[in-house]
Amino acid sequence: MSSRPELKASPEVDDEVGFIRFFRSLSEQDDSSTVRVFDRGDWYTAHGSDAEYISRTVYKTTSVLRTLGRGDSQGLPSVTMSVTVFRNFLREALFRLSKRVEIWASHGGGKGSWKLAKQASPGNLQDVEDELGAGGVAMDSAPIILAVKVSAKASEARHVGVCFADASVRELGVSEFVDNDLYSNFESLVIQLGVKECLITSEGQKKDVELGKLRSILDSCGIAISQRPIADFGTKDIEQDLSRLLKDERAAGTLLQTDLKLAMGSAAALIKYLGAMSDPSNFGQYQLYQHDLSQYMKLDAAALRALNLMPGPRDGAKNMSLYGLLNHCKTPVGSRLLAQWLKQPLMNHQDIEKRQQLVEAFVTDTELRQTMQEDHLRAIPDLYRLAKRFQKGLANLEDVVRVYQVVIRLPGFINTFEGVMDERYQVPLDAEYTTKLRDLSQSFDKLAEMVETTVDLDALDNHEFIIKPEFDDSLRIIKKKLDKLKSDMDSEHRRVGKDLGQDTDKKLFLESHRVHGWCFRLTRNEAGCIRNKREYQECSTQKNGVYFTTSTMQSLRREHDQLSSNYNRTQSGLVNEVVNVAASYCPLLEQLASVLAHLDVIISFAHVAVHAPTAYVRPKIHPRGSGNTVLKEARHPCMEMQDDISFITNDVSLIRDESSFLIITGPNMGGKSTYIRQIGVIALMAQTGCFVPCSEAELTIFDSILARVGASDSQLKGVSTFMAEMLETANILKSATAESLIIIDELGRGTSTYDGFGLAWAISEHIITEIKGFAMFATHFHELTALEERYPKSVKNLHVVAFIGDDSNKKKREVTLLYRVEPGVCDQSFGIHVAELVRFPEKVVNMARQKAEELEDFTSTSLEKKEQPVLLDGCTTEEVSEGSSLLKEMLVKWKAELEAPGNENMTAEEKRQKLRDLVQADDKLRASKMFQSIKAL
Repeated sequence: MSSRPELKASPEVDDEVGFIRFFRSLSEQDDSSTVRVFDRGDWYTAHGSDAEYISRTVYKTTSVLRTLGRGDSQGLPSVTMSVTVFRNFLREALFRLSKRVEIWASHGGGKGSWKLAKQASPGNLQDVEDELGAGGVAMDSAPIILAVKVSAKASEARHVGVCFADASVRELGVSEFVDNDLYSNFESLVIQLGVKECLITSEGQKKDVELGKLRSILDSCGIAISQRPIADFGTKDIEQDLSRLLKDERAAGTLLQTDLKLAMGSAAALIKYLGAMSDPSNFGQYQLYQHDLSQYMKLDAAALRALNLMPGPRDGAKNMSLYGLLNHCKTPVGSRLLAQWLKQPLMNHQDIEKRQQLVEAFVTDTELRQTMQEDHLRAIPDLYRLAKRFQKGLANLEDVVRVYQVVIRLPGFINTFEGVMDERYQVPLDAEYTTKLRDLSQSFDKLAEMVETTVDLDALDNHEFIIKPEFDDSLRIIKKKLDKLKSDMDSEHRRVGKDLGQDTDKKLFLESHRVHGWCFRLTRNEAGCIRNKREYQECSTQKNGVYFTTSTMQSLRREHDQLSSNYNRTQSGLVNEVVNVAASYCPLLEQLASVLAHLDVIISFAHVAVHAPTAYVRPKIHPRGSGNTVLKEARHPCMEMQDDISFITNDVSLIRDESSFLIITGPNMGGKSTYIRQIGVIALMAQTGCFVPCSEAELTIFDSILARVGASDSQLKGVSTFMAEMLETANILKSATAESLIIIDELGRGTSTYDGFGLAWAISEHIITEIKGFAMFATHFHELTALEERYPKSVKNLHVVAFIGDDSNKKKREVTLLYRVEPGVCDQSFGIHVAELVRFPEKVVNMARQKAEELEDFTSTSLEKKEQPVLLDGCTTEEVSEGSSLLKEMLVKWKAELEAPGNENMTAEEKRQKLRDLVQADDKLRASKMFQSIKAL
């Protein structure tokens, strides 16, 4: 860290004492989630607790801390950051640590003359987009920010209203729905949208319980939380604000009339937080739409983890997550759309098949797929970010040229699509891409014509973005002088080449360097020829060679820079006109971004399907509420991509009224978890329109995937593992329907064996009899397999196969895991075998076996005792036997009476009275001790 700037106060801004006083006068942070940074021009500083946090996070040591002011306790701990270090910290803070960042800048005027210049949070990156650069826009998903308002009535139902925005594309979405006391629908919504930050009310004691539930959901989903005053959620001015922001002013009135009061309150808080009303460039630019929660499959946070949907902080290899595996997109907009699709699997049968048809077109036509990826999509920049630069008034002539370069590529896309000969795919491809691209290309014709007329495209070779000199006499004169200078530079280039004996085409180059301007470059192998020659002055040595200049070239460069500056100053008015015209094409640019992002994701799906170790197949999708899920030779898409793994395929049958509840038993490490999770992954892939890793597949449409898996990080949040397990299971029981897919990987392990088994049995029975959805339960409670006998039309037992070596010495048995799933029950666990695999001490293993055998004996003895007949209180075995005999005789008499002629039509009450009469007449039975005990029960 030797390049770290030296800590010092800036005399022209403030002195140390003045700055310390100013810093301490700032209000204390509301919480630890905000970091203040001070912009010192070429470097940045942080102070107090923020400095300590940055020293630990960025530098990994507190030795970088310095004290500003006196060296005692009155001094201010401080740390400095170079621009590069600050930008890296900014990305880390916003994207991984979910922090808010305030950037303070000096505005002159003496001591304490600092003001808040920029602020950013995970869902609001508008102020710092330039600082984030390319690293900020290549995120896995767009920065969605959401505000939520809850109306909790006395009943169990909660009314929830939300408003969310992606400021990068100027869209506002609203939704209002009824939720249960666990806020399952709210959890599904924030996952569907990929929310990065959530605004909630900072209300008093009244709703602390409800806010606590929302906080725990947001925490488990890794979403930053911002508390806002309840006044911000008022709807007093919302209609007026929306009418100014929206393109269609009527949309605000329409939604307000539908009584979305909670959602409108959330919209008010969000608009205020984003400062949308303070930027006039937003007026008339936003779109408002109502989000329907039911149009996508619901996913909870546990399912997100169980299916490894998105990359985790510890995932090294790209293929460890489903997103990483499927992301072969060539554009940033495509990568972001893929993340959105994975969190929003479709529920509409026709929409799914429509995507499948498009994927199949690119799977079948290899040339079409490769041409699109390598020749066309690879050259497309981030169009949404480009449009945003025009909208914010930050665009320049280079941005106009970048749009032009995309526009002139559109005919290439269209011609490639028109070359598709297979009639099966022509219609869907035309409808989704060719027609839209043709219309957009025609709409952009005038823009392309304007750029070709006004911009000097020949100058692009030198990375110059200028207006053609023909447009203005002053420009023409300056251009003539620049051309003369360029000719003189070429002459100097030839002279130097001749003097040094270097080929001016292959080894000595004349280039415009971004720092040194026009100068010469020699390949590093040939650079020795300028050493010890006074005429040649070295500028810098880089990977591609050594840059140097001469006094003549320096003079020419200075004159060239001066003329170029004059040219730019003279052309600025014309540039502004061109940029303003190009800015009017922003809506079309966003439409084009949407079409190309869709194309990019579909082709990425096709690429993965073809290049998997075994090609994926197109699954048959049954309409919602019908059909079964039957997978042949199913594989886990991420697992099979790992090195040195030969994946064992397995079949899956989830059939209504036959095998809708699968219980999987078997040894530890035998593949139970992989088996049940791969079914969830395949179901999700199928409903996004992707092909699946099977040899054959048919699936029903699931309305949700709900999971109960490990809760390893719960202790860090003060929640026991067992409590976290119960919360996840409660969510399943309250959210699941007959069309849900439930994945339970072990249950009841955090408590006693009997309590755990009791819970597992009761939960399973509830899913089978009440919910009647599709479920897979991997367990070590072998007693649970008895459910198959009780519910033969729903439950099927499966087990993972393990081969046990035939060794006469049972204690030394060899266990081979085959990772194959077959029908039936595995009646034993292999936990001790796993302990042997990880080289437990032999003494410990032997003791474990001994204790396990003792417990088995104890359990079987206890069961034998429990199976003894339970006698009635105070009755001996003989009294019970005698009483049973008398009771049987009386019941036989009653049956004969009922079957006697004339008694066929007796009512139920008459039959009961006949029984009472027989009992009354039988003195011996009434005197029986057993009969008296039965009457007392």
